This record gives sequence, C-alpha cells and structure tokens, in this order.
Amino acid sequence: MFRGNHPTRVDEKGRLKLPAEFKRHIEEKYGVKFYITSEDGKTAKVYPIEEWEKIEQKLAAVPSFNPAKKKFLDRVNYYGQVAEMDAQGRILVPQILRETAKVTGDVVVFGMMTYLEVTNHDAFRQNMEANPLTESDAESLAGFGL
Repeated sequence: MFRGNHPTRVDEKGRLKLPAEFKRHIEEKYGVKFYITSEDGKTAKVYPIEEWEKIEQKLAAVPSFNPAKKKFLDRVNYYGQVAEMDAQGRILVPQILRETAKVTGDVVVFGMMTYLEVTNHDAFRQNMEANPLTESDAESLAGFGL
C-alpha cells in the first residue's frame, strides 16, 4: 500500500526519481513496469502495471458504446505510456504529461493506496487551500466509517 507524501525531482530528461520508501515497496511487490497517465492533465498517476491491468479488466466489462468509457479511454491513452524503472529507481514521465501537469524539477509524490500521484508542489498547495475539507466532506466520509 502506498501512503504519505514524498518530495522528489523530475530531472531535465523527464525521469522521476522514485522516493526510496515507494521504490522498496514496488520492488518487493510489483516489479519494474508501470503505466503512467492522467485523467485531467493536472497530475501524473503512476500505476504498477499489475494495478493498471485491474482497471483495464473492469473497463472491459463496460460496453464499448458507453460514452463515459470512451471519454475515459481517450484521456488515459492521450496522456499514458508504459514505462520501466531503471536500476537507479527512475521512470520516464511522458513528455505531454510533464508539460501539461508542469511536473518538472521539484515535485511531490503522494501514495494513493494502489498508485502514486505526482504533482507540481505549488499547484497542489494552491488547490488544497482553495478547496478545504468541509463539513459536508466530513459527513460524506462518516458514512464510510471514517
């Protein structure tokens, strides 16, 4: 399970240096293949290929004529690429996603349980401040026992 916030860098060649804690977990459980994508171009989502294949299995059950499926696939394929982790624990973030999400230089990597989310630090802080947790959010989560 991926959890927490780990600052790191995307170098000038577009390679994300996986934080040591995440790298260790990945090596123990998943291996070196990933699918890197986004649904909105604002953040990069790094899925171990095994986790991405679970999503693909669920998508396969959705009829091909479903417009939401088409929209989702358009986006995750537009931004997406398969990547492999190198011996130094780096993975190449697709160029279009680096540019759109502004994930270059200093970034933050969040553990989102089954995948990693890579985002521009400043953009994330601004969004978090603009969208605080509300009473309604707390009530909604309470319905799930949180």
